[in-house]
Amino acid sequence: MKYFAGRNLKEILRDRLNLFFGLLFPLLILTLLYFINRRIPASAGMELFQLKNLTPGVAVFGLSFVSLFGGMLIARDRSEAFLTRLYSSPLRAADYIFGYILPLLPLALGQIVCLFLLSYILGLAWEPLKLLLCLLTLLPSALLFAGIGLLCGSLLTDRQVGGVCGALLTNLTAWLSGTWFSLDLFGETGKKICYILPFANAVDSSRAALTGGSGAAKLWIVAAYAVGTLLLAVAAFSRQMRRG
Repeated sequence: MKYFAGRNLKEILRDRLNLFFGLLFPLLILTLLYFINRRIPASAGMELFQLKNLTPGVAVFGLSFVSLFGGMLIARDRSEAFLTRLYSSPLRAADYIFGYILPLLPLALGQIVCLFLLSYILGLAWEPLKLLLCLLTLLPSALLFAGIGLLCGSLLTDRQVGGVCGALLTNLTAWLSGTWFSLDLFGETGKKICYILPFANAVDSSRAALTGGSGAAKLWIVAAYAVGTLLLAVAAFSRQMRRG
C-alpha cells in the first residue's frame, strides 16, 4: 500500500494549479481579513476577525480543499481505468482508501503549518502547547474532508467532483462554520442546524484549543462525522470494485 500511496502523492504534486490555489487561497484570505480588522475600530467588537479566532476558522475552511485534491485524483483514476487494472492486486477497498488518504494528510498538515506561520508573523501570540492542541483538534477535520473527497470521487466523475468539492463544499464550509460571522445571524433554528453539521463544531473545537475557551467537547462530533464518512467511502469504493 505504501507504493500506491507514494504514487498518489506524486499525482497530487503534479496538479500544481489546484495545489497552488489550495495552499495560497487560505493565506490570502487570512491576510486580507487581518488588514480589514486593523481598519475596524476596537469599539466595533469584531472578535471573529482577531487572529486567535480567525486562524482556526480559516484553517478549517482551507482543509475543504483537501476534498478537491482527493476527489479529483480518485475520479481521474476511475475514468482512466487505472484502478480497474489494480483490482487484480490483493489490496482491499479499505487499503485503496487509506492509500489515497495517506498523501492527503501531509498536504493538510503543510497547509495548516503555513497558515499558523503567517499568523505568528502577523502577530498571533506564540503559545506552543496551545498550538499543538489546535493541530490535534484539526486532525479529525482533515480526515473528514479527505473522506468527503474520496466518497465523492468514488461515486462521481472528475467534473462532478470539481463542482461538489470545489464549489459546493467550500461554500458550505465558509457559510455554515461561523468563521466569517456569528451563527446567531441565522436565528435559533438555523444555528441548531449549523451545529448538527460538522463545520461549526470543527471551528469551535479548534478555537477552544487555541484560546483556552469552551467548545473542545464538540470535537467528538467532528470525529464521528469523519469515521462515518470514511466508512461510506470504503463502502462506495468496494461497490465500484465489484462493478469493475
